[in-house]
Amino acid sequence: MLSWIYLNFGQVWGPLRLFNSFFFLSATGFALSTLATWVLLPKLWGRLPTDKGRAFAVNAELSVGKPVSAGLIFVTLFCVASVLFVPFGARCLYTIPIILAAMVVGYFDDRRGGFNEYQLAGFDLLIAVAAALVICGLHDTLIWLPGWKASLSLSPWLSIPLATGIIWVSINATNCSDGVDGVSGSLAGTAIMILGGLLYTVIGNAVVAGHLSIPVNREGANWAIMAFLMVGCLAGYLWYNAAPSLVLMGDSGSRPLGLLIGMLVVATNNPTFIVLTASVILLNGATGLVKVALLRFFGLKILGGIRFPLHDHCRKELGWSNTQVLVRFLMVQLGLSALLVILVLKIR
Repeated sequence: MLSWIYLNFGQVWGPLRLFNSFFFLSATGFALSTLATWVLLPKLWGRLPTDKGRAFAVNAELSVGKPVSAGLIFVTLFCVASVLFVPFGARCLYTIPIILAAMVVGYFDDRRGGFNEYQLAGFDLLIAVAAALVICGLHDTLIWLPGWKASLSLSPWLSIPLATGIIWVSINATNCSDGVDGVSGSLAGTAIMILGGLLYTVIGNAVVAGHLSIPVNREGANWAIMAFLMVGCLAGYLWYNAAPSLVLMGDSGSRPLGLLIGMLVVATNNPTFIVLTASVILLNGATGLVKVALLRFFGLKILGGIRFPLHDHCRKELGWSNTQVLVRFLMVQLGLSALLVILVLKIR
């Protein structure tokens, strides 16, 4: 909407040119999203359902009775902010209904006490396919990989299933990482911020992308604005979710976060970024999914002495406090992401 104001009134009043600056839109959107979430969340969380505890989760009793499904609030604010700050016509805006769908599925899962895992897997698959179709379209997609200088052209028959898989895994890994105050929001926020920075300064910048032999994404800056808007909303939420938390995001928050991470990875045109920027999220959440799938469908038992999600193993078996889990997981993800991203960008 702000870009529309610039296009129609920018010649009338000079300062409106700021509405055509991606940096201004990103920075202002981040600040206002943080402030809106910080102000509105405590005013609205009294209307949210409350946590009923989870079987087999460590210290689940500490969350019983707290407002849950805060994602319903901050994801809605994120979508409103996206309409305001992302330029009209940007392809990423077409994903807003899909993000809202992920939020609604998560909200009903929180409120009902849980869909069964096959129902959730089906919902996630539909959401992932829809997002992949919006991002990839029905035309060939250029991707780039570490250690491979030339770009690879994938037909829609290959790019859409690949994008769907990345997004589906990201949704479920992020959802499984929720369960310790501040951990899921902090890890997701870190991954989204790194991806947003890459899309703004490298992948969406024709000069830098050309220098690094990376296919440029002309929509990179638009995706970056969305990334920074979500980081702002998460900052406002984490103010109240810091241990000991006052409110929980629930599936209505974790599922859209995972969806956004997956979509940002697809927008980079490098599928390995799901590992490079969200390594701890995958280790914490997706490893348990692999363990259960191998046992259930193939009868294979692996990692039998490790509890999943991994944060439960660290708390129960290693005696880590919630704060130690948060700080150590965050340090590992930041360190790995910085190292791996730099290596991937330079080794072409």
